[in-house]
Amino acid sequence: MTYYAGIKKIQDASIRRRTIEGLQRLRRALAEQIPTRTVSDTLLLATWNIREFDSGKYGYRSEEAYYYIAEILNHFDLIAIQEVRDGLYPLQHLQRLLGDNWQFLVTDVTLGTSGNSERMAYLYDRRKVSFTGLAAELVLPKDKNAEQEPLQLARSPYVAGFKAGWAYLTLATVHIYYGKGVAVDPRRFDEIKSFSRTIAKHAAKLSGAPQYRPGAEVKPDNLIMLGDFNIFNRSDVTMQAITEAGFVVPKELKTIPGSNVAKNRHYDQIAYYKQLAKLKPTGRAGVFDFFEHVYRLEDEAAYTQERETKPGRSFKDWRTYRMSDHLPMWMELGIDDSDTYLSGLK
Repeated sequence: MTYYAGIKKIQDASIRRRTIEGLQRLRRALAEQIPTRTVSDTLLLATWNIREFDSGKYGYRSEEAYYYIAEILNHFDLIAIQEVRDGLYPLQHLQRLLGDNWQFLVTDVTLGTSGNSERMAYLYDRRKVSFTGLAAELVLPKDKNAEQEPLQLARSPYVAGFKAGWAYLTLATVHIYYGKGVAVDPRRFDEIKSFSRTIAKHAAKLSGAPQYRPGAEVKPDNLIMLGDFNIFNRSDVTMQAITEAGFVVPKELKTIPGSNVAKNRHYDQIAYYKQLAKLKPTGRAGVFDFFEHVYRLEDEAAYTQERETKPGRSFKDWRTYRMSDHLPMWMELGIDDSDTYLSGLK
């Protein structure tokens, strides 16, 4: 549960009232669109690129924005977050708003101009999800007969292992290079292809599942890639690079709208490698459009004073630096394998 007590400290009565009403609209919409979190039956997995979180490029986020973001995150169990900037305050502040049951894992800062000083993170509720101890930033290996070292991804993919219910799962989140505003930027395509093939080839080695004897075989089950792939359309070769490496996009994610604000680009993806074990898609998935409930276009006049500190941006663009230019993508997975286990005891 999000801790709302800090709302009382918002001095401006109109902003305080606006924040409360925005949270109430969000809560109603989330309750209607997102399945209720369970204690041990299901896992709500999400990925969200939170725009420049938090660079201050067009003014640092207000408490109002943080409350909205925390409210959305609180409706999931495990979230991969992209575009965390160099400071850790945003994650630490979210943790304070969400409470002590929430923990985060985060990479170091990406160096180099193409990485934009970004981090990637996982945020999870410890009541449902536990960290297995496996965490790594992926470095592309040199091919055996290659003369040169491979060009590394602009932002190192972040791999981490978790346990939820009966299932162990390995997540690999990524923020792929965007490049030119075309469907198939050459470097973007190469990054997706190299990333997908590399983690597919080494899927077993990336598993955080327990081994009960020396040299025990580790199955490459429950390897899930998720994040911002900057894929324009599902029919593009950038998407084919994922599926050709052996990754499966759950059917319920193949029919949802795009994950950008206009819902016409399929930037974000969730896909698993070949098969899942003790982890079953329930058929429920989607993207959540928060702009239907907060920072709505009809609210523009209410934010005139706040926007004056950073003039020159349209409200439609400015609000994406309060929330994001991506919508959170999510799917629900069953994690209670009790019936299968009991049947096997007969």
